[in-house]
Amino acid sequence: MLCNTRDILLRAQSGKYAVAAFNVENMEMAQAVIDAAKEEKADVIVQISTKSLKYAPAGLYAAIVSELSNKADINVALHLDHCTDQELAVKTAECFSSIMIDASKCTLEENIRATKYVLSACRAKNVTVEAELGMVGGKEDDIVCDKTDIYAKVEDCVRFVKETDVDSLAVGIGTMHGVYKGEPKINVERLKEIRAAVNVPLVLHGASGLSSEIVRECISEGISKVNFATELRIAFTQAVKKSLEFNENVIDPKVYLKSGYLAVKELVKEKIELCSMK
Repeated sequence: MLCNTRDILLRAQSGKYAVAAFNVENMEMAQAVIDAAKEEKADVIVQISTKSLKYAPAGLYAAIVSELSNKADINVALHLDHCTDQELAVKTAECFSSIMIDASKCTLEENIRATKYVLSACRAKNVTVEAELGMVGGKEDDIVCDKTDIYAKVEDCVRFVKETDVDSLAVGIGTMHGVYKGEPKINVERLKEIRAAVNVPLVLHGASGLSSEIVRECISEGISKVNFATELRIAFTQAVKKSLEFNENVIDPKVYLKSGYLAVKELVKEKIELCSMK
């Protein structure tokens, strides 16, 4: 049974660690994430991007993750990542644990309205809602950020949380989606200011490629959820490629997909240990 994401995040916030959240694309990646979390005895959030919902329906992803979570003695939540479509967000809430409504490219007033609309529908279903302020650079699916003013403003965060009562908040502090080009400039001071001003769990997007030191520093300054996506895709794809290169005559997908599963599982264990702050 899928767990309530808000409960997982509040537990992390209280314990001063972060829940690792992993975007998956298929059954093997979902298995790898949950099996790794089982071995680490850690809560985990499995994430599906809105672009993935064009590949397969939400109910199919929910069925896979629900079945895997039923056999896991850990807390597993299923989250829709970076949804800009309010109606899709509400529809997906029928079978997911949490929804991210991303109106960060809109004005603050429009972001507040969109978040309140999704929240009003999700609260009745006991579904957690995440929103975003500031901008995470790079590209996430079809969402491109090319703004230079990407940092979340403290006063906006205070107003946003007060007016929406959102469950968790992703804050732009200099991270980027995709592969980093050069050293990212993470504004930890801005994170500290936001943490001191609002009491909801804070989320770090674009963690793939960040150094362990930066991730740990962000967690120590108040991040309760850390998202990983690009690194998992790279690990899975490279492992499958190597498997096929090693045995070019293989025709059984289970053989080469298992290579991807194993690579993702090891990476996920590393990230869970990183976020645990132990």
